[in-house]
Amino acid sequence: MYPVERSNQRLALRELALEDVDAVLAIYGSAEATEHLSFEPRTREQVAQIVARSIASATATPRTEYALAVIERDMNELIGFGRLATDPHQQRGATLGFALRPDAWGVGYGVETVRLLLSVGFDDLGLHRIWGARSPLNDASAKTMAVAGMVEEGVIREHVLKAGQWRDSVVHAILDREWQFATRYKTPSEPDH
Repeated sequence: MYPVERSNQRLALRELALEDVDAVLAIYGSAEATEHLSFEPRTREQVAQIVARSIASATATPRTEYALAVIERDMNELIGFGRLATDPHQQRGATLGFALRPDAWGVGYGVETVRLLLSVGFDDLGLHRIWGARSPLNDASAKTMAVAGMVEEGVIREHVLKAGQWRDSVVHAILDREWQFATRYKTPSEPDH
């Protein structure tokens, strides 16, 4: 599926472009934004390679990675990065990841980003299960995934090596039937998918 375009009232997901390098660097190059991610802050060169690889993988057949820009619609500005990657070890499964610029935290964009990614996975790709992992210390991510309908499943012990230390990851997941139930019975104040 190319190109991916998905939006709600405040946000849109779109394919990455070469012009996005500096905007992605504001996330992946930030010590604050990457504190709970699985890697240290990236350099501009590393981010340029990530963006270029993501652009190339977008037109691969079959497509296994959906690395997408999260756009704040009113300002038409990239504020985040979202990713779905099909899981070769799981039938109709994928992993999910997301990161937002720190100045975009605390206003519900995380939940909206996760819901938009889940919509791509379930509604467009017909997946059965989508899962994501977070740092045990990332309470904001735990709340975000729970509000989006993802269930905490357990801990992967010493899953990530960061700054010379092993760190556990907490797994959250959602199944297609749970997604269908959640979207059928969402409250009127919730954003559309």
